[in-house]
Amino acid sequence: MRQLAVLALAMVVTSGCKRSPDAVPDAAPAAQAPAPKEDSSGAVLLFSADTRGYLGPCGCSENMRGGIDRAALQVMETRKGSRPVLYIDGGDSLFGEPTLAPAQVPQEELKAKTLAEAMKRMGLAVRATGELDDVRGVTFRQSLGLPELPPGGVKLLPAGARQVGVVAAQDAAQLVQGSAEARKQGADFVVALFHGTVAQAQAAAEQPGLEANLILATHTASEFSGEEHKRVNATVPVVGLQSKGRELLRVDLSYGPQKGPFAPVKSQDETDREAAALDQRMAMINKEINLPGIDPQLHKLKQAKLEELVARKQQLLTQPMEIPTGTNSYSVRFLPLESSLQGQPEVKALITEYDREVGKLNLTWAKEHGQDCPAPKKGEAAFVGSKACQECHQEAFPVWEQSKHSHGWATLEEKGKQFHLNCVSCHVTGYEQPGGVCRLDKVAGRENVGCESCHGPGSIHAEDPTPKNIVRSPGRELCVTCHNPENSPHFDFATYLPRVLGPGHGAASRGPK
Repeated sequence: MRQLAVLALAMVVTSGCKRSPDAVPDAAPAAQAPAPKEDSSGAVLLFSADTRGYLGPCGCSENMRGGIDRAALQVMETRKGSRPVLYIDGGDSLFGEPTLAPAQVPQEELKAKTLAEAMKRMGLAVRATGELDDVRGVTFRQSLGLPELPPGGVKLLPAGARQVGVVAAQDAAQLVQGSAEARKQGADFVVALFHGTVAQAQAAAEQPGLEANLILATHTASEFSGEEHKRVNATVPVVGLQSKGRELLRVDLSYGPQKGPFAPVKSQDETDREAAALDQRMAMINKEINLPGIDPQLHKLKQAKLEELVARKQQLLTQPMEIPTGTNSYSVRFLPLESSLQGQPEVKALITEYDREVGKLNLTWAKEHGQDCPAPKKGEAAFVGSKACQECHQEAFPVWEQSKHSHGWATLEEKGKQFHLNCVSCHVTGYEQPGGVCRLDKVAGRENVGCESCHGPGSIHAEDPTPKNIVRSPGRELCVTCHNPENSPHFDFATYLPRVLGPGHGAASRGPK
């Protein structure tokens, strides 16, 4: 109930104030320009899919894509044009994991409700569902009140002078049957939301009788298999979005004077090449921006250049394409939600409210239901804290104190996310390990990425200091448990390692700082 109240409050706060009955009326109402006539000669379709419960990027690195508030602004800005706009979601959007631990439930349910509210404000026309939408059960999902299309279902949506058919399919048979049914009901352009990978959708598209114009593969095989979008240009094109809400798919439809088949716009190839060239330049600059120890002035210059390229690409991807007159045509463009793009204010307010409330929920849950980590088994090392290490390794501590590891907890506190379960694991020592941290209300003494985060629990080593009972030189495999493609997309072990080495802390054996 409290979670619902939070969302209700956010809706009231962002809905604006009503005029007081005592307010003095205007002398004369302002003349209003007539509403622009709707252009029925085309439509714009915007798709999200495989959002995996992400309201926004984690923020561990600079210039990270994503954010439902940025997606909302793109949808609402597109609606300012004269053509009708349809926003459609492919599913697997509400949760990020197939199962939740009890401690995760308050946070993840509130997040799903916040996502659902954002989609409503974006004017969601219809959505398919996947198993990541049903993590808290079908009843919970349906309680969110989103317009849903069941597997095998078909829905026709008016789009100017034509109708768009949306098909939800989980296998090849549903794909073929649903597309045929959409045509039978009068759909002019048919989009299939296929709950499978791009490869699976491509195989399904080979089935005879398929009457779709475009297939959106809405599911990725694993958490990190959606790091890049994909497109297969075949008789029926198949596309897959970058996961975790990092981009939208934009489909522009243009109608000729007569109904008939749709053909892809030939100028699409030129646009794709120009966008790819900008992407390469942006990726190179972004990697340089994220290099450890970059000069602040150089960082500022490169950031400005990156934002200039983002603006150029944004204009390229949202401007009308050159369409042959008198034809039924369509174009397909991926629309990345880059960090320099603005967010829609009302949806941004929802996220701010979520950030504020979810930490309180998690901390309350930990105090009422939390359980300590199990003690180490007999003969296993226990965590003793970095101060115990300092007694024998004084010379190593100045190196650690100058690294970002030493104030990892403070970076969460600055953003008010120190009690977010998605974040805390990489900012404390010994998270969910025997003798470590398993309760948000008992983090004291284990804040930051301490000595034992990299070298392992130190109790046995403290009693008998030998290299044999401690991890002396941690390898890349340990680092990437936190410096993974999502949190640290530019991580390079050889580049980053010197930043945590120095005199008394491995500099002689592992290279210069």
